[in-house]
Amino acid sequence: MKPAAFAYRAPASIQEALALLEANREAKLLAGGQSLVPVLNFRLASPALLIDLNRIGALAGIREEADGTLVIGAMTRHRAIEKSEQVRCANPLLALAMPHIAHAQIRNRGTIGGSLAHADPAAELPAVCLACDAEMAIQHAGGTRRLAAGAFFSGFFSTALKPTELLAEVRFPAWPAQRRAGFAEVSRRHGDFALAGVALTADVDNGRCERARIALFGAEDVPRLVPLEQPLDEKRIADAARAIAAGSQPRADHHASAEYRRELIEVLVRRALEQALAS
Repeated sequence: MKPAAFAYRAPASIQEALALLEANREAKLLAGGQSLVPVLNFRLASPALLIDLNRIGALAGIREEADGTLVIGAMTRHRAIEKSEQVRCANPLLALAMPHIAHAQIRNRGTIGGSLAHADPAAELPAVCLACDAEMAIQHAGGTRRLAAGAFFSGFFSTALKPTELLAEVRFPAWPAQRRAGFAEVSRRHGDFALAGVALTADVDNGRCERARIALFGAEDVPRLVPLEQPLDEKRIADAARAIAAGSQPRADHHASAEYRRELIEVLVRRALEQALAS
């Protein structure tokens, strides 16, 4: 299929893009296009105007601030993040997750901001942002506002972005020395969206997990954070994984039953916690 006819603009600055959004509130923003273009082709969306962000250099790039905050521009390609030594050192969980996103060809074009704004509940990056307590820097005509990841994802394929706003950058807090990362997912084939997945950070002391931030994705309608405050050693991991799975509300669809997804959550939480403790 082909998309319905639309007007096309490629602004050179954030301010120009915001002005176009202000004047055309039904417009769609084009980042990497790996999700939007299929949506347009199937005519699930038929915007009158497509605003291409690819010429706005200010929206791309990776930097680390003096306090250790890792800042990634919304138009930064997945592949650039995956290959970045700076990311590997500053945020091990993000580095662990990147190779699981689709295929290399898609990671060459897809962007972190496009993925987060699309808010697919089976995508890896929203869960990573939840587990890391990341902040979204959202640009609008009057300035910038910051929103915690937990408040950014508001529902099934929906976010707190307003029609006149765009996601400018993602801010990951400094990674403490005692923090470890765990990531696990199951998909039907490599590169498919996950049937269920887990991204977590764990603060480890003397081989014991003192606290963890466990983000579940793929199984429910939105990625969900499960904070874990009680200390865990290797013997208690299985109990914690079982309790988290029991409290989950996985959906059933043509890919998997709710019962199967609940079992996956238990197994994947256990694996991700074991990975974190072993690292």
